[in-house]
Amino acid sequence: MRRILLLRAVNVGGANRLPMAWLKAALTDLGCTEVVTLLQSGNAVVSGVGPGIAGVLERRITADLGLNVSVLTRSHDELAGLVARNPWPDRVADPKSVHVDFLSAAPTKAKLATLDPAPFAPDECVVDGTEAFLWYANGSGRSKLTNDLLERRLGVVGTARNWNTVTKLLTLAGA
Repeated sequence: MRRILLLRAVNVGGANRLPMAWLKAALTDLGCTEVVTLLQSGNAVVSGVGPGIAGVLERRITADLGLNVSVLTRSHDELAGLVARNPWPDRVADPKSVHVDFLSAAPTKAKLATLDPAPFAPDECVVDGTEAFLWYANGSGRSKLTNDLLERRLGVVGTARNWNTVTKLLTLAGA
């Protein structure tokens, strides 16, 4: 089964520098097969392992690079289901305005109640299970509806990807 690995807050330079060549080699060393990375921001698609690879990779990153990086994972079917559940299929014509924040767990009802959408208008957020769908009317760069805010309000770890990246990862996972 193909698994999609999403690393939170990694960069090619500066803080939390994690080269994709290192990631690919580490994943191969950890028993992953058919390893493919996408972009330079911590996206990988692998075969041969289960969801437990996330914790194993987190520990490896800490041991080898001294970084505290959260790793979230989804199966091909989970990612396909997420794409099918997009609450704004008509908005993907502008795929950089539609994002998905992958969450480490589904937030509780009490935590969801803290997410009042009014202060973020015209931006929108729909939390559906372990994903938060985000629509940025004027782009994500100026929005107050950030991954950090979602993590604080929902009490979970999250990492966001734009719709282009989500669909590219699904294509890679289906290969």
